Amino acid sequence: MTASTLERPHAASILIVDDTPANLVLLSGMLKERGYAVRAAVSGELALRAALNEPPDLVLLDINMPEMNGYEVCRRLKAEGRLKDIPVIFLSALSEPADKVKAFGAGGVDYITKPFQFDEVCARVGTHLRLRGLQQELARHNLHLEALVKEKAAEISDSRLAAILSLTKLAESRDKHTGEHIERTRTFATVLAGKMRGDPRHADIITESFIESVSHTAPLHDIGKVGILDSILLKPGRLTPGEFEIMKTHAAIGADTLRTARGRYPGSLFLNMGSDIARSHHERWDGGGYPDGLAGEAIPLAARIMAVADVYDALRTRRPYKPAFTHEQSRALILEGAGSQFDPSAAAAFRAIEAEFAAISARLDDGAY
Repeated sequence: MTASTLERPHAASILIVDDTPANLVLLSGMLKERGYAVRAAVSGELALRAALNEPPDLVLLDINMPEMNGYEVCRRLKAEGRLKDIPVIFLSALSEPADKVKAFGAGGVDYITKPFQFDEVCARVGTHLRLRGLQQELARHNLHLEALVKEKAAEISDSRLAAILSLTKLAESRDKHTGEHIERTRTFATVLAGKMRGDPRHADIITESFIESVSHTAPLHDIGKVGILDSILLKPGRLTPGEFEIMKTHAAIGADTLRTARGRYPGSLFLNMGSDIARSHHERWDGGGYPDGLAGEAIPLAARIMAVADVYDALRTRRPYKPAFTHEQSRALILEGAGSQFDPSAAAAFRAIEAEFAAISARLDDGAY
């Protein structure tokens, strides 16, 4: 907004409220001569109707009026969402300080005592219209900034998801079956987190944002396998104990992959959760897992959720060295592991939605091996 825009009084609409017709005629005529668009009301009720029908830019308001005085008119204006920011200048013969304090308390921005000098009225009207114009411009600017922030946040979110996609595609390039495993475990983890949200023990942690982050970061749980030799990663049979020890390093490799970014943005829920899932999804509730031997609630909650999703999918998937287990067999093993391999609350949530797990597995079955 330029200075010339702010100084154009003819663009402003003023509502004058006074129960004395002579005052209305006098003020209306003078303000119209200055280029203002003027409306007049002889009562508070009529003034409120006029303002609601077409909000003015400013109100000149008398106090002593029958039925509804100026204080009440001002309070009602300020109670209306569309009208609350309209500046109200009281114009009254009451000159006691208490009257003025009451007027400001009702929401007035200024007070002019009758009899008035018209030049003073114009000066104060012009000042408050310019202030109102600046406030409106600031509000528009803030809305624009808010829109820009939302746009940039969306860009960051899209970039983040693109980065996840790139990393998961890298993992898929090593093993054609990894992609289907990633999608199934992502879906299992998401629905399991959603069910666990109803558990009072996790109510403060599992929010909509937490569940969304689980959905986005679950695909990173096996990203560390990109650092495992093909001879081990793609071996068609069972791994030897030595090979299995090497395979186990994928958890730490995955976490290290995300560590640099997490160090730069330590407050990022996305990066922290992605690193937690990658490192700790093979930990066990009883402390017998890897790579750190964490136990119980020392294991990050997202990793505990991922553990159930990952094991269930591994059980349901055919491999050269084992058949695909049925849902019933897999269900029994998950529940048997509650309190030893798995967080009991995660196992309980799994039990409550086991039919959904079975349906997801059937829907996303890739016929691997």
